[in-house]
Amino acid sequence: MIVFDLCCAAGDHRFEAWFASSESFSDQQARGLINCPVCGDDDVKKAVMAPRVGAKSNRQAVASPPAKPAGSGEASPELVRKLLADIAAKQAEMLPQSRWVGRDFADAARAMHEGRAAEDLIHGQASPEEARSLHDDGIAAMPLLVPIIPPEAAN
Repeated sequence: MIVFDLCCAAGDHRFEAWFASSESFSDQQARGLINCPVCGDDDVKKAVMAPRVGAKSNRQAVASPPAKPAGSGEASPELVRKLLADIAAKQAEMLPQSRWVGRDFADAARAMHEGRAAEDLIHGQASPEEARSLHDDGIAAMPLLVPIIPPEAAN
């Protein structure tokens, strides 16, 4: 397969098209089978394009990070560290106000939702399947943003 950048004569619209070979492009062009997707013009020619040169097989490609425009809203590493520290501090402040239920989290959350248990702030562990089931049933639950050690595992 080969890809060509093409251009129509009527509106100078550029577009890309794939062909089995260069000969296939020439054949389809001669028969008027290639049309501009914007204006429908069948007077289509190859546009000037940069060659696509593959990397040597014995070298790894090194991707450079994309340039970030000024004012793009991209957070600096210092800001990210500060925000994560603030999240961890808030979570540490809130955890003592909630009750650890361990692996019974999904059952405890479901019981509170269904009115079989008093509403309480709880935290514990749930498998991805249990968390998905809670969500599907309209039960509000979310992962802690900063991992914690279960009380029975702490020294």
